[in-house]
Amino acid sequence: MTQESSGGAGAPPSMIERMTLIMEAFGDRAARLRLDEIAAYTGLPRSTSHRILEQLVRLGWLRHTQDGYALGQRALQLGGSVSNHGEIRAAAVPLLEELHARTGKVVHLGILDFADVVYLDKIGGPAAPALPSRVGGRAPAHAVSLGKAMLAWLPPEEADTLFDGGMKARTHNTITNLVVMHQELRRIRARHGLAFERDEYVLGISCVGAAVRGPEGVVAGISLCGESNTDPLERYAPLVLDVANRISLRLFPETSPDDMPSTVWSDGMMERILSLLDNDTLM
Repeated sequence: MTQESSGGAGAPPSMIERMTLIMEAFGDRAARLRLDEIAAYTGLPRSTSHRILEQLVRLGWLRHTQDGYALGQRALQLGGSVSNHGEIRAAAVPLLEELHARTGKVVHLGILDFADVVYLDKIGGPAAPALPSRVGGRAPAHAVSLGKAMLAWLPPEEADTLFDGGMKARTHNTITNLVVMHQELRRIRARHGLAFERDEYVLGISCVGAAVRGPEGVVAGISLCGESNTDPLERYAPLVLDVANRISLRLFPETSPDDMPSTVWSDGMMERILSLLDNDTLM
């Protein structure tokens, strides 16, 4: 590949053409490429490649890891396995309506957009008026359970990049420290993906969330919310995790079971989850 542009022999490619050349180097979503590999693939000088790469990292199209450059959250969401939000909603809504009917609680469906959650659906309950969430609306991912559930499965360095601008407090319970947030995300992974939110986004509201995951990573997140002073949401946690897993199977029916989150609830797994819930210092 040369530096010649279609605009004329020997003419340097435009910035858009250069950026396109670099993005095309990442033909595999899981690729990790070093600077010298990208320069060799594109035919661009190392200095030019490095300058454009850093711009793409800053804009979220790429991320810089210890193994090289990789596709960032923006590129992964744009070219993900699930092509549109309608497909996610079609798979999720019947199961979310079932979850709402069984619990009477507010149920959310959302996706991760950089450091925010964007809500794709909301099914109301008695606590619905107290929640500012709305379809198409946003919430800071670090302050809501379905946001934390999705963040827990991102590479740590990607989560760090998302929080470069800091984490603003919504209430006195909001986690605003990056070290504390990583501790929280580790706890979520230890609970098989269950994330809890207690008065962190709205005072008086607690939620339990879980991520919808596919073979290539997080696709969406769901949450179940109610008033903090009513019955504890821990009792509904297995239902939330089960619904998230069932949505994953609907979205990726052809995927090998080995590549998907487990949906089998053995007695041992249930005992472990309930034990972790009982022993969690944040509960």
